[in-house]
Amino acid sequence: MARESFTSYMADALTLAREAEQAGEVPVGAVVVRRGEIVGRGHNLTRTGHDPSAHAEIVAIRAAARTLGTDRLEDCDLWVTLEPCGMCAGAIAHARIRRLYYGASDPKGGAVESGVRFFNADTCHHRPEIYGGLEEKASALLLTDFFASRRD
Repeated sequence: MARESFTSYMADALTLAREAEQAGEVPVGAVVVRRGEIVGRGHNLTRTGHDPSAHAEIVAIRAAARTLGTDRLEDCDLWVTLEPCGMCAGAIAHARIRRLYYGASDPKGGAVESGVRFFNADTCHHRPEIYGGLEEKASALLLTDFFASRRD
């Protein structure tokens, strides 16, 4: 994938994370990309939507599935600012996402390279290619600043 695309897609995900923060949500953003085009966007909506499943990844996957008219996103890549949790990893597997790119690791709630390592389980029926640590500092700083402001 070209460097320009990497920068653009992660920049879009970070912009969505900032939108989440402005709405009082945990600042996580995600985009689904197919053939160089963003087909789904999302940021956390759990609080404003009163929906515990409305994580950025799931919002973006739902949008992409509607846009493409299919539940299988086999030729799509997901770019997200935070390592997905177990619920989101399950959605990624069920959607058959081809590649997962994420920013900050999540040692407490992540399930890709932290915690349960969902995609390494024998029972996992689909494993995307995984690329972590992209724009990690920017992604982590958004989260650190958000939670620090909540403690003040």
